[in-house]
Amino acid sequence: MQPTSDSLHLGNYLGALVNWVGLQRSFDTYYFVADLHALTVPTDPEVLRRRTRVTAAQFIAGGVDPETSAVFCQSHVAQHTELAWVLACQTAMGEMNRMTQFKDKTAKGQNANVGLFTYPVLMAADILMYDAAFVPVGEDQRQHLEITRDLAARLNSRFGDVLTVPEPYILKESARIMDLQEPTAKMSKTGSSEKGILELMEEPGRLAQKIRAAVTDTESEVRYDPDTKPGVSNLLVIHSVLSGTSLEDLEGEFAGRGYGDLKKAVGEIVVDAVTPFRERMTELLDDPAELDRILARGADRAVVVADATMSRVRAAVGLLTAAR
Repeated sequence: MQPTSDSLHLGNYLGALVNWVGLQRSFDTYYFVADLHALTVPTDPEVLRRRTRVTAAQFIAGGVDPETSAVFCQSHVAQHTELAWVLACQTAMGEMNRMTQFKDKTAKGQNANVGLFTYPVLMAADILMYDAAFVPVGEDQRQHLEITRDLAARLNSRFGDVLTVPEPYILKESARIMDLQEPTAKMSKTGSSEKGILELMEEPGRLAQKIRAAVTDTESEVRYDPDTKPGVSNLLVIHSVLSGTSLEDLEGEFAGRGYGDLKKAVGEIVVDAVTPFRERMTELLDDPAELDRILARGADRAVVVADATMSRVRAAVGLLTAAR
C-alpha cells in the first residue's frame, strides 16, 4: 500500500488487509509500504515520513505478523529500482501508453510525470524481485499484473530462466465495501466524501454517526440486492464480513425490522472490530524507534532474496560483477 493517508478505511481493511493476514498462514509473504510509488505526486517530506510509519503500523495492527511476514519499506531495498531499470529497457513505449491508470489519473488532473508513466515497471520489479508465485490483487490491478507477467516472460525468452512468472491471486469480491453516501461507488481514499468513508482511526462515536447517516432507500425491507438496494446491501456486507454471519442469515435476522436497527447493529460491530486496531496502532506509533527496527528487520529479510534475484539478473543481462 502507498503511504497516502493517515488512516486506512474499512474498504482497505476488509478488501485487502484481512486477506493478507490469511495468506501469511499458507505462504511466504512480503508486505511493504510503497513509499517510492508515493513520490509520483507532490508530497511534503515530513508528511511522507509520518504516513510511511502509519501505514506500516496499520499492517501490523491489522494482523500482519512481522515475525512471520517480511514487513518493510520499498525504499529500504535498493534492488527494486535497479530491477525496474533493467525491466524498463525491455519495455516498449506503446505498452506504457496503453496502461489505463496513467490515462485515468492524468485525466483527473494528476501531474503527468515520468514516474507516474513508468509506475507499472516499478510495480513489476516489486513483484518479480521476490520470485512471487502469487500476487494478491484486486480486479483493478489485473492489467498491471499482466504487464509484469509479460516483462518476466520477455526477459526469460531473451536471457534464459531468470525470473518467476507470477499468477494472480484475486481477492474475494465479497469484501468489496462501498461509499456510505454513494453506495454504487467503491469506498475510496480519493473518491469518497468525508461522510462516505469509515477510517479505522476515527473515534467510535464518529464511526457510528456516519453509519447512522448512510444512504439507504425509500423502502423498509432489509434485503441483499445490490442492483436495487445498494445502500442496504453495503451495510449487510459490512456486517457479514465482520461478524462471519451469512447474508442469508442476516436477512432472516432483520426480517420485519427497520433500517435503524440494521444501522445500529452495523455501527456496534464496526466499533467492536476497530477498537483493538486503534489501540494497537496507538501503541506502535507511540514507539517509533521500535517500529523502525521492525521495518529494518523486514528489509534485512527482503534484501537476502533481492540480492539473489539481482545476481541472476545482472549475470543474465551481462552486467559485470563488482570486485570486492
